[in-house]
Amino acid sequence: MSIARRLPAFAINGLTVAAGIGLIQLLVAAVAGPHAALLALSGAICTSLADMPVPAVRTWHRVSAAGVLSVAAALAMALLKPHPAWLGPGIAAITFVAMMTMAWGVRAGAVSFAPILAVVFSLASPAGADPVLPVVAWNAAGSAAYLGWSLLCARALARPYQRLALAEALRATVQLLQARADLIATPAAAPEARAAMRAWVLGEAALADRVQAARDFVFADPTPTSRPAAMLLRAIDLRDLLLASRLDLELLGDDAGSRWLLAQTAQALRHLGARLDAVDRALRGRAPPAGAAEAAEAATAAAGFDYAALYAQAPIAADDPRSRLLPALVMRLRAMDAVVDRIATLQQGASEALPLQPAELQRFVAPEGWPLRALWSQLHLASPVARHALRAALALGSAYVIGRHLPWASHPHWLVLSVAVVLRGNLEQTLSRRNARVGGTLLGCALVLALAGLHTPALLAGVFLLAVGTAHAFVLQRYWVSAGAATVMALLQVHAVNPALGFPVAERAADTLLGALLAWGFSYVLPSWERRQLPSAVEAALKALDDYAAHALRWPAAEGVQPRMARRRAYDALSALAATLQRSRAEPRGVQLPVAQVAAMIDHGQRLMAHLSMVRMILAGSGVGLEPAATLQALQRAQAALRECLQLPPAAPAAPPLAVAPPGPDDPAAPPAGPDDLAVLPAEAPSEDLMPWLQRRLQGLQRDARLVRSAAATALAQVRPPAAAPGG
Repeated sequence: MSIARRLPAFAINGLTVAAGIGLIQLLVAAVAGPHAALLALSGAICTSLADMPVPAVRTWHRVSAAGVLSVAAALAMALLKPHPAWLGPGIAAITFVAMMTMAWGVRAGAVSFAPILAVVFSLASPAGADPVLPVVAWNAAGSAAYLGWSLLCARALARPYQRLALAEALRATVQLLQARADLIATPAAAPEARAAMRAWVLGEAALADRVQAARDFVFADPTPTSRPAAMLLRAIDLRDLLLASRLDLELLGDDAGSRWLLAQTAQALRHLGARLDAVDRALRGRAPPAGAAEAAEAATAAAGFDYAALYAQAPIAADDPRSRLLPALVMRLRAMDAVVDRIATLQQGASEALPLQPAELQRFVAPEGWPLRALWSQLHLASPVARHALRAALALGSAYVIGRHLPWASHPHWLVLSVAVVLRGNLEQTLSRRNARVGGTLLGCALVLALAGLHTPALLAGVFLLAVGTAHAFVLQRYWVSAGAATVMALLQVHAVNPALGFPVAERAADTLLGALLAWGFSYVLPSWERRQLPSAVEAALKALDDYAAHALRWPAAEGVQPRMARRRAYDALSALAATLQRSRAEPRGVQLPVAQVAAMIDHGQRLMAHLSMVRMILAGSGVGLEPAATLQALQRAQAALRECLQLPPAAPAAPPLAVAPPGPDDPAAPPAGPDDLAVLPAEAPSEDLMPWLQRRLQGLQRDARLVRSAAATALAQVRPPAAAPGG
């Protein structure tokens, strides 16, 4: 097997970055000498920040943008260095421009840091050491050379990256299946229940990110029978079915019989996870791990798993109302099993026609490029992007001035760098970066101390390139590893430029600690607390849920690109709301979001989507067993009721506090089960009469829609300032 098949994408990317930078350094040194190589190296390293495992067209957009911005920053710094009084304002101005690139979203994250790193490299070189033109020319040469290298690697690794992106999406699905099984099998009162719920929530977020990364590779240029595209579409459907698996489990109660049923359901989900894990390993070219005989046996057994027999020995009486739920549970598990089976068949070489045309699939690919309208829309003080850009400009400009006047032999560029990497757009990420940066830097300093006794230039050069690749590879995976590698890289680079300075480990540690404190302090300057974004996030979620419901409740069942697009927008809107809530938890208590209400809105929004998924499942077989006129009438009534439920007035009056239900056996936020809920279960199994089950599902989604609106109204009433009294 090739190394590109066995390693994760971020590790391959780190290796190619290190190889490209090392090659550029060797070539320039051979042609123009070591000093020119160091200048070209600065341009190459800055440009390489934007080189990520993405399709070649995205590599072109991002790496070229990073190169242009870093060279422009190098030119500005070269012109300013003869005028020290202007360096502070100049750094602030460059920082503001760099941070405003975040107006284009996450794809600009690495691009925004390229000019900041160019500023750091410029500050590291002595004033007047080189004329302006050679500095900028060699920076541009290194940047252009790295752009060519990154495009070459992106094209050569397109297929491995696509396969690995698909494998990562399947791996995240396996983890979500396991998290769901753990949550089902864990009693709500158990100490592990909160951890199980957190694993489920984090798994949802991870899956959303990895599915989108896979879409960007797989859907960019599919063929009408593309196996990777078919596998990814099936995996997305599996996520939808898994969300629906949570419904009705709260009705089972909390006795020995219910615990037995929940344990059996969890076992079935683990079987499905084992089968999908085998597909993931096959895509990566990996054999089952040592000691995985039980997992392999489970995967084999699951291939012929009898889901009806799963509940055959249920310790509940035949006349127990809960027995009427078992056929519905079996139907859901069989639907998920069919999807997993088809994914495995596709991985083994089968093919199938895609439900969407290639042009329709490309609509799911994340946008790329740099439209100016995105920038103009953020040029106001209420914008979180503009506020962070101003905050970062003040912080980095101040860091440089402070660094110039510290009592110890400080390096202002290190202080600027520490502030730049720690200060994020929100307090939660800043705190996380602060801790990882300090810990990683201290680790890197310890590693350099261990290397200080070595006097082999070739060995130190190899360690430097290894540090470059490691810092790049782990920046989005484990930042403390990236911070440690970056520390090794910085100290070795200082030693290469001026060996007489030795390895200034103590100064590096001191500057990092001070920089982390400065970044923490500046995170409270022009803050953009999450409560500012809550009204727009709530409005987007309600609109997305209403749009998805309009497609899901059509008769005949709606197919094609529009329902799938609506479903993705609904998932994304709820994920954005959950991310807002997560970030708010790190903010000062007085400005935090109303956790109970926002969490209730998210929970009932997910339950609403689960109901819609079940409705789509019922209608998927062309509504076999359903009377067309009655079905159409029921769906139209439900759609009209949903539209009314999900309309939130712009200035909704304060709603009474939402009662938070006690936890049930499946989900801490689920409504409690009661005898009335069990009593209204249809007497016939779904295979005998679907209509009562469809009507029950339509009633459930209307109930959850009302709870979504109630939670939203209460949350907004708590974050909006009270209206002024008439005449006041």
